Amino acid sequence: MESSRRHAGPPGRDRPVAVWAIAAGLTGLGIAVVAAAVTAAAVLVARKVLVPPMSREEDTDILGVDRETGTITLSRSPDAVVPGRYSFWFGGASGHARVGEILAETAESVTRELIDVEFGDLEAAGRGRFNGWFYRRPEDLGVESEEVVIETELGPAPAWLVRASREHASGVGRGEGKWVIQVHGRAVSRAETIRAIPVFRDAGYTSLLISYRNDLEAPPSPDGRYALGDTEWRDVDAAIGYAIRNGAKSVVLMGWSMGGAIVLQALTRSARADAVRGLVLESPVIDWVTALDHQGRSQGLRGPLRSLVYAMMGAAWGRPFTGQHASIDLARLDFVRRADELTVPILILHSDDDDYVPSSASHALAGARPDIVTLEAFDTARHTRLWNYDPQRWNGAIAGWLARLSP
Repeated sequence: MESSRRHAGPPGRDRPVAVWAIAAGLTGLGIAVVAAAVTAAAVLVARKVLVPPMSREEDTDILGVDRETGTITLSRSPDAVVPGRYSFWFGGASGHARVGEILAETAESVTRELIDVEFGDLEAAGRGRFNGWFYRRPEDLGVESEEVVIETELGPAPAWLVRASREHASGVGRGEGKWVIQVHGRAVSRAETIRAIPVFRDAGYTSLLISYRNDLEAPPSPDGRYALGDTEWRDVDAAIGYAIRNGAKSVVLMGWSMGGAIVLQALTRSARADAVRGLVLESPVIDWVTALDHQGRSQGLRGPLRSLVYAMMGAAWGRPFTGQHASIDLARLDFVRRADELTVPILILHSDDDDYVPSSASHALAGARPDIVTLEAFDTARHTRLWNYDPQRWNGAIAGWLARLSP
């Protein structure tokens, strides 16, 4: 026993050492656990931004359908209470209807005009979601379109070609060689841009509505990830080449949401940019950090976590976590900072009530370049749904800007 005590040391001296050792171990373990949790959260957020979604949330309850009166009653979701004409998808996109103006409201519901049900069993559906498309094919407008193929570096990408109206026939083919290339936003398809065909066609433009990598129509990128415009612009470059080979003398690029970021990259990085006479940007992403910060704050993500997400997407060490083949240069996607590099007239259409991509960067770009940027600021309308809310003003803004655009 004596030898045992002597080896252990004086009574009481070993306990503090053991306690502090345990505390230090627990502290280190706690830091590691927290770091792992933060990293895991950052990976989830980054992948949510970069990975194309396979489904969309249905956030509006269908409370009643009356075919005799042509009405539909819905729960009061953020979309349901905004006036205008919209697509309404239901049954997990197995059904599509079109709804019109608000006819009545209660504290719990909104009754709207039911314009038509294109397909699906609306009465059997429980929920649905609003969408700004309204039209699914150019033929829904009563115009002829051609299905064409644009050869991109990743393979053939389908596009719709709608030629200028016959009354503008002159020069090469129809029109005067004026083309507009429509570039849709994130997680949607070229159908989003059909709404713009009439105003451009009336102004003598041939419309090319393109697909691009990872939109489920065009060939995917090798990593299957969005690059937020940092690589997608190459498909727009291929579309410009197609337009030039088929008679385009001047090109307007129109980008919707992320499509705005894509066409800004195309304008500043394409070898064919000399053919571009102007840009129209609808609810655009002018600066991705501004847009992602807004979305992150709305989801309760703190600043350090958001910064880790941006670092992960933009650095080589983050690629194993995000699945990217190449990092994204977020600074190159900031056109508030790069405003001096822009050289062609730009029309921006953006709602100050856009709760997905805030209009602050659009206002900042307009303030930085009042010589070339025209900002048409809406209110009330939601993201990429300005036409739906006020088509007369939306069409008028584009028509007026096109009339002033130099040939």
